[in-house]
Amino acid sequence: MIQEKWQAVTPQYNEYNDYIDNVASLPLINFGEAQPRLSKTVETFTQLAGLNKFLVLNVPDNAFYRSLLEQVVIEKTESKVLLTESLDTKTLFGTYSADHDGNLTVRKPGLLEIADNGFIILPINVLLANPASWPALKAAVLTHTAQAINSNPTKPANIEPAYPVACKIILVGDRSQIADLEYLEPDLYMGLALYSELELEMVLTEDTVQRYLGHISWILNHFELPPLTPEAIHRLMTAGARYSEDQRYMPLDVMWYLSIFNEAALNSNQQALTEPDIDGAFEAKYYREAYLPERARSDILDGQVIIETQGECVGQVNGLTVIEVSGHPLSYGEPARISCVIHFGDGDISDVERKAELGGNLHAKGMMIMQAFVASALNLEEPLPYSASVVFEQSYCEVDGDSATLAELCSFVSALSEYPINQQIAVTGAVDQFGKVQAVGGLNEKIEGFYHVCKHQGFTGSQGVILPKSNLKHLALHKDVVESIKNNEFHIWSVETVDQAIPIIMGQPFRGDDEDSVISKIAQRIENFERDVRPLSILERIKNCFV
Repeated sequence: MIQEKWQAVTPQYNEYNDYIDNVASLPLINFGEAQPRLSKTVETFTQLAGLNKFLVLNVPDNAFYRSLLEQVVIEKTESKVLLTESLDTKTLFGTYSADHDGNLTVRKPGLLEIADNGFIILPINVLLANPASWPALKAAVLTHTAQAINSNPTKPANIEPAYPVACKIILVGDRSQIADLEYLEPDLYMGLALYSELELEMVLTEDTVQRYLGHISWILNHFELPPLTPEAIHRLMTAGARYSEDQRYMPLDVMWYLSIFNEAALNSNQQALTEPDIDGAFEAKYYREAYLPERARSDILDGQVIIETQGECVGQVNGLTVIEVSGHPLSYGEPARISCVIHFGDGDISDVERKAELGGNLHAKGMMIMQAFVASALNLEEPLPYSASVVFEQSYCEVDGDSATLAELCSFVSALSEYPINQQIAVTGAVDQFGKVQAVGGLNEKIEGFYHVCKHQGFTGSQGVILPKSNLKHLALHKDVVESIKNNEFHIWSVETVDQAIPIIMGQPFRGDDEDSVISKIAQRIENFERDVRPLSILERIKNCFV
């Protein structure tokens, strides 16, 4: 068990300072160069002969990224590239009109005809909006011929105009749209199409940092924005680690960067974007979106939702949750009071959330794993003589995921042993059947949610969060939390096993030869219970008659 220093809870990129300080001298890395997988796929697709006339790309479904993709294809192929945003298949196949005698009067060529040995970038939504167009498109590309669409079917032409097709199709869409396309064509990748993806993240290493910084410089240059100071780059990289939820990865989402840079430029001196400019853009964004989390926090501070951040309590622990609301762009953390009570029974652990149909399958799985671990740790020869009831107090929506398993386990063994839990500490983490604490998601939001409650209820100097050690690389906490950790107002403990977590939150070892350990205390309680309630044998009854 380790109490982490402040450097562990926010990314440290000082090892790249030489590159950051000299970013102006690094070569610009355009969109295609920042996407080597995509660029290599386009090159291969260009050279392939045979039936591979389609390329399926997992790309965000918007015109901005399709236009960037268009530039990549032009650079790599030096061929004609056509892009459409229309959902009307007439744009693709072309149209014609005829008079009452069947003679052609109007002939408008479509993209398939205009492309002529080039490429067409086609949103998958075009095919999903017109499912019947997929067989026609596939036939046209494979047979190298297509027919235009009659604009007025009531006036058929004597001879339907056909034209040769000699082009390749790049189908772009997000993963759900590609899945729908695969439903239309189950054999899509059986010699008919290639597949690749636009990468929205880049692993940050000594070998890739120049490419990353060069790409940031290209975005600023291409969209005519001021350059970044070295301090601003550090702030941007910290935000990038939070956005990607991993300190080792930087986002490659051009739209995300532009939203930051454009807002930061509003208050800059237009000579360079500084750290306060970048920080101000994030703070302004949070202010716009923070009504819901602030309103939820006020319910806790007003006592409408009970969260205790001082004292001790048996069978009660502060868990951590992430709230996601449909129609709201911001996920935010909120502590949740998890309680457990026990009574004489058959060893069953009642998951109240599940029984009330407010618990998801993953939450139920975590509860069963926790129960299996405790039974194994107690090494019982018979079923536990106690039953338990575990619940998320004041929770009125579905609870899912296994990130509360460690917290639920703490409340359960506290209720069994009657050792109190320190309410100054919140807990998050999944647990396996061997007691290993496993990584969970949403750590930054969870920690900050509990931090804000502790701050408003008053720091004691002993408050903090227990989290899985494997989650440390995901931390990019807000500067206020980092400052409180520096000042020893707030703390972070990382653990790898249940045995490391229990002493922090309960002040007693989980197991061992010590009779004060949690397991020993539970065993004593079970032994006392069995001695008090076990029926007497015949020999014991006879013996008692002569006493």
